[in-house]
Amino acid sequence: MLKGLALSMDQTPLHVLLIDDDEAFTALMADYLSSEGIGSACQPVSCKGLVQATTGEYDAVILDVMMPKLDGVELLRRLRRTSDIPVLMLTARGDSLDRTIGPELGADDYLPKPCYPRELVARLRAVVRRARGNFAATKRVQEPLCVGPLTIIPTRREAKLGHTLLKLTATEFELLMALAGASGEVLTKDDLSRKALGRPREPYDRSVDVHISNLRQKLAETGGGAEIETIRSVGYYLKISE
Repeated sequence: MLKGLALSMDQTPLHVLLIDDDEAFTALMADYLSSEGIGSACQPVSCKGLVQATTGEYDAVILDVMMPKLDGVELLRRLRRTSDIPVLMLTARGDSLDRTIGPELGADDYLPKPCYPRELVARLRAVVRRARGNFAATKRVQEPLCVGPLTIIPTRREAKLGHTLLKLTATEFELLMALAGASGEVLTKDDLSRKALGRPREPYDRSVDVHISNLRQKLAETGGGAEIETIRSVGYYLKISE
């Protein structure tokens, strides 16, 4: 079922890098990824994984947080200085700290470890779809979207506020698209999780809040004109200054 769905959405084969020193886990995942038509390479040494991730050979990185010497959080921090490759972080189950830090540094999604291989593959495909710009393509208008001083060009994955080009992650771009397309209406966190992350929001899941916080800061750094307002216990909406 997953194979047929993946092929219908994107005919391009995936090649991913697993950075994890748990060799038994990566061997298991590599076998499962292969059965799903996804190529993979495993790198147990984090500093080598950092270099490998920037070669342009991979569509995404699966990154474990608990790594010796250079941990996953610091690796992600360094990776984001030069690369926007999609990153799916594996965190210790129940570790809310890493779940907050991951999106804050630019992780596209996270998954508690140990995890079900089928769920990992589904999350992986979702982050790659967002990065490639074809997430929910049949539902999204592809013409430029202009809301006040904000201009979004979906086909080029570009967003400008005034004359300033916003440097956004794939998830931040999807969030901005969803908020701008809502015409000032409030979107719940559940709505935004489905639209931007491609999955239902989980209990105690703060990933939408963290991504929104990053996006809000980037909008503010341009000098204003558009800002994200919070409706407590409900969600968010995009406010445009006249």
